[in-house]
Amino acid sequence: MLATLGFLSVVLLLLAVMTKKLTPTVALIAVPTIMAFIGGFGFEVGGFITNGIKTIAPTGVMFIFAILFFGILGDAGTFDPIIKKIIKAVGNDPVKIAIGTAVLAMLVHLDGSGAVTFLVTVPAMLPLFDAVGMSRSSLATIVALAAGTMNIVPWGGPTLRAATSLNVPVTELFNPLLLPVLAGLIFVLLIAGFIGKKEKARIGNIALDKVGNTEEEVDPEKLKLQRPKLFAVNILLIIAAIGTMISNLLPPQVVFMFAFCIAIVVNYPNVKEQRERVDAHAKAALMMASVLFAAGAFTGIMKETGMITAMSEVIVKLIPTSMGRFLPLVTGVLAMPMSLLFDPDSFYFGVMPVLTSTAAQFGVDPIMIGIASILGQMTTGFPVSPLTASTFLLIGLAGVDLGDHQRKTIPLAFLVTIVMLIVAIAIGVITF
Repeated sequence: MLATLGFLSVVLLLLAVMTKKLTPTVALIAVPTIMAFIGGFGFEVGGFITNGIKTIAPTGVMFIFAILFFGILGDAGTFDPIIKKIIKAVGNDPVKIAIGTAVLAMLVHLDGSGAVTFLVTVPAMLPLFDAVGMSRSSLATIVALAAGTMNIVPWGGPTLRAATSLNVPVTELFNPLLLPVLAGLIFVLLIAGFIGKKEKARIGNIALDKVGNTEEEVDPEKLKLQRPKLFAVNILLIIAAIGTMISNLLPPQVVFMFAFCIAIVVNYPNVKEQRERVDAHAKAALMMASVLFAAGAFTGIMKETGMITAMSEVIVKLIPTSMGRFLPLVTGVLAMPMSLLFDPDSFYFGVMPVLTSTAAQFGVDPIMIGIASILGQMTTGFPVSPLTASTFLLIGLAGVDLGDHQRKTIPLAFLVTIVMLIVAIAIGVITF
């Protein structure tokens, strides 16, 4: 019963969002709530939602203040010189821009944090995509693929969880995957190039020589907001904020609260101007924060009702005995789609132990199950999953619809996982 309700919740959520029958906020709250009531949990749902919101609250706060922070710096013209430099380097070629975006996301994701990657890459590249006329959904897809593949790094959440669950050194899982991951990253660059080529064909021949270079192209009101003399100060503020966040000296939400305060006071010391700047970005911050808290309601209900646990048990039972020796292959193929069903803790500490114990009965090395899992579960799959706050952070920063993002990115993310899986099998990392 619980498993059925859980699967229905996920399927109905994806259908409602991807077909645009419901907004993500409404779907994330209404769908699991209805299923929980059908399951007989009654008004316990209130407690489930509250617990879920508590887990998402820090990310929600971080998102609100990050939007305000980067919004204010954007108003001050901080990113304009950077965009001009990038335009000069890549010209007006969408292919180069797309590949450059993927490389930037890969480099930033060396810290293993999806939130940091999205907060750095998207605001930096969004003005350039807009200037060229490239689709924002392409930006979200490229960044998602790059960050997702890089999320396999040894210090990334999924790999650490898998190693902890298996009680093995993290290098035992990651080292055999060096070539498959490299192949995956190269494939992501090829996809980025392909997306860039499609964008180029859609846009046609354009000239960017004058983009952002003349005052005639800029709204007079926007010019009044720019603070070119504070460029160095603002850049140092961005570096300090990101450096503090990466070094874990302060929680991300606290970092952006402090950074916002400094940015708005330094750039707009007048209180009236401060109110206007906050008002200008409040709509975007509020809209996506509401989606984040709705996602907290969804995950809270799914976890607290036991739906996720029941779903994991059903999936394991569905695997035929005759398929036992192919369990690593099956796990690898299903790893990325399972990101849509299970959060990382539920999978790596709930589902994977059952899979490894089942595999052991067929003489399959549990390590291979772990390796197959991290090829997709909350790696390539995390930037499209409704169970991760980072997904909503990405689409919020890029200004794209969740359904559009999932439709475009899920098939490509699955393809990246399959490429890595094929390479892993070809070099003998995964055998059956």
